[in-house]
Amino acid sequence: MKKDNYKTDMVFRVSKRKYLKGEVFALFPHEVADLKGNVTCYQHLGQHSSADYQYSMSKSRKATEEELKPLKIELESLGYDVNVISKQNYDKYLSSYNSK
Repeated sequence: MKKDNYKTDMVFRVSKRKYLKGEVFALFPHEVADLKGNVTCYQHLGQHSSADYQYSMSKSRKATEEELKPLKIELESLGYDVNVISKQNYDKYLSSYNSK
């Protein structure tokens, strides 16, 4: 797929929840998915979805470079220009939410 010219901020996390323990996922903290305020997320199984940012952060830990690499490669193969960040910029989030 053709690479996107827009850099997409992504927070890579590893789930601590019992049934998803160890699963790496990416939150798109500035891409509002719905009017509830959820953000877009992505993981190998299920792929694109929406997620509550605060809840997802509280039930996960930061992914290491080694852990996030396979998912980052998958996202880049889909055309994303990935910008790895560690947390949400709330002003950017609000700007995205207000444009919905």
